[in-house]
Amino acid sequence: MEQTYQYAWIIPFLPFLVTMLIGFGLLLIPTATKNIRRMWAFPSVLMLSIAMAFSANLSIQQINGNFIYQYLWSWTVNNDFSLEFGHLIDPLTSIMLILITTVGIMVLIYSDNYMSHDQGYFRFFAYMSFSNTSMLGLVTSSNLIQIYIFWELVGMCSYLLIGFWFTRPSAASACQKAFVTNRIGDFGLLLGILGLYWITGSLEFRDLFEIVNNLVHHNGVNSLFATLCAFFLFVGAIAKSAQFPLHIWLPDAMEGPTPISALIHAATMVAAGIFLVARLLPLFIVIPSIMNIISSIGVITVLLGATLALAQRDIKRSLAYSTMSQLGYIMLALGIGSYRAALFHLITHAYSKALLFLGSGSIIHSMEPIVGYSPDKSQNMVLMGGLTKYVPITRITFFLGTLSLCGIPPLACFWSKDEILNESWLYSPTFAIIASFTAGLTAFYMFRMYLLTFDGHLRIHFQNYSSTKNSSFYSISLWGKKVPKAVNRNLLLSIMNNKVFFFSKDTYQINDNRKNRMRYLSTSFINKYTYMYPHESDNTMLFPLLILTLFTLFIGSIGINFDQEVIDFDLLSKWLTPSRNLLNKNSNYSVNWYEFFTNAIFSVSIALFGLFIASILYGSVYSSLPNLDLVNLFVKRGPKRILLDQVKNVIYNWSYNRGYIEIFYTRIFIIGIRGLAARIQFFDRHIIDGITNGVGVTSFFIGEGVQEYMGGGRVSSYLFLYLSYVLIFLLIFFIYNYFIL
Repeated sequence: MEQTYQYAWIIPFLPFLVTMLIGFGLLLIPTATKNIRRMWAFPSVLMLSIAMAFSANLSIQQINGNFIYQYLWSWTVNNDFSLEFGHLIDPLTSIMLILITTVGIMVLIYSDNYMSHDQGYFRFFAYMSFSNTSMLGLVTSSNLIQIYIFWELVGMCSYLLIGFWFTRPSAASACQKAFVTNRIGDFGLLLGILGLYWITGSLEFRDLFEIVNNLVHHNGVNSLFATLCAFFLFVGAIAKSAQFPLHIWLPDAMEGPTPISALIHAATMVAAGIFLVARLLPLFIVIPSIMNIISSIGVITVLLGATLALAQRDIKRSLAYSTMSQLGYIMLALGIGSYRAALFHLITHAYSKALLFLGSGSIIHSMEPIVGYSPDKSQNMVLMGGLTKYVPITRITFFLGTLSLCGIPPLACFWSKDEILNESWLYSPTFAIIASFTAGLTAFYMFRMYLLTFDGHLRIHFQNYSSTKNSSFYSISLWGKKVPKAVNRNLLLSIMNNKVFFFSKDTYQINDNRKNRMRYLSTSFINKYTYMYPHESDNTMLFPLLILTLFTLFIGSIGINFDQEVIDFDLLSKWLTPSRNLLNKNSNYSVNWYEFFTNAIFSVSIALFGLFIASILYGSVYSSLPNLDLVNLFVKRGPKRILLDQVKNVIYNWSYNRGYIEIFYTRIFIIGIRGLAARIQFFDRHIIDGITNGVGVTSFFIGEGVQEYMGGGRVSSYLFLYLSYVLIFLLIFFIYNYFIL
């Protein structure tokens, strides 16, 4: 068994093999590599599946053995400084390994068909495999320096993935925004690591925890400096996990392909910040002020993310704000010391959110034949509606994911979110009230999303491409240039015959389903009476949705504490026993079932109320009576009606405009910094350079004057000038000594 742990370093290395193979293939044998383009999905899935099997084996041993294993080897040794690299296997690592590999496999299978038409197919799988490698290396790291290395690699991969369609200005801007925002957090993390090394002289986790604990309890370190170092570490997690106020990059990250959004929001980038806080929680827990900051940031993010999701029209952007809010729940749980509830919700939310994001990709896929390959249209929920009869399987899976995130039993997120709410009531009634209110908002905006997408009738008219003036046919490359409006029959036939040219004359294979779809699309151009309709996704896209639906249905059972007299089974508590011991927590987790059901009734009632309000505002009744809303339904005309209308408009504008936070950042940081830079440039050019240039010009004119009037080669003139200077300096010296001193 120890030998199995010793070779755990293979887990992050396996996906990296795919990245190297694709890179070397495109570099050395590009033609052969492109000819087998659709085969690259197989080694990607295979390598990650092997990593998943390895991770599952380690997790089973963790559950049965309940011990921590660390394997180290020296990287560099210099006098008193020694840097060791290795891997740390404990329950937290096991949970993250299972999460990353299972979600990653589903996303890769889904991506094979979703990205099959894209010219960047090779690049996509190379980036995805390298992203999985970076995240797996991060969670198995044994010290802070190793974490920081993989932390930066995760950020780099996210930059590449978000800007995958870099020819779009919006995608290029989004990846730069994510990069710059995360640089703030990364700089804070680096300062925290350096500060802790200065205090403790070590970078290993166990040494850090023991030394800091002893120093804090015996006043061996300045409390303000220790708090500052811990806060800098937390700043890294704030940026990575999109917590307030460094959350602004997350909604714009939706510019990447939908499978990338699913991976980032479920198991990689945003989970990295949560993992860091969970890993360093034994350090944070001895500094109460840091725990208060973590919980406060978490509860602010919970409420802010939910309010910003209320009025969003882009389906992926709405899910992004939902992720932000749910990560706030996890951060709140960590801040109040509820380690078990935080990791439980991390697991349930990851599978539910991966299901929702991949489901949204299926929805977008179904809308593209109608609106074209335009994200502004294919992702706009206002243009959707009535998709139930077109995408029934996607609708069922999306509905179950929605109910799970709303906290409806017995789905996964109910168990974890309810546990966080219970812990919040014990810690702070204020935090609990905000968290409970946000649970109602979550149910509202998630069910709003579902109703806008699937309920009622399709709100965009079917386009007759041959007669619609504003219609255009987009090329089958999501990042290539669109084909001009004047589409001829030969071009359409070349598409059907798999002879599509983009930036070069290279061709690539398109699967049969894509050919049939393009053949159907060409018919709509050639025959004036043919229209396009939404369509269900292919089986390779539906399979991950069904598997993730099973996870959403049953993954919550790992945290259920059954009656000890009936069955001794509480998998999550048993899994987390070593980590709970690190936190000086009682490893025996028990539940008062009467209290549990009482709290569950309260939380479910809040969620059902949110669903009820959403069904009134956006359900079939609203579809038939567009002017009906809660204000018109319950309040008669008068001052109260006007006041409520104003409140409704304020809430809508706040949500739709992202809380005006980005406007504030633009005015303060972007416009302010540019204005400051312009003033500094003016000072440098006209004052600093002006003085320098003035001295030079003055010297030039003096020299010219002397040459003109005092020159000529006469010794008497030079002598007269010399004596004049001497007399002036003697006069100044005399005045200074006798009158000033």
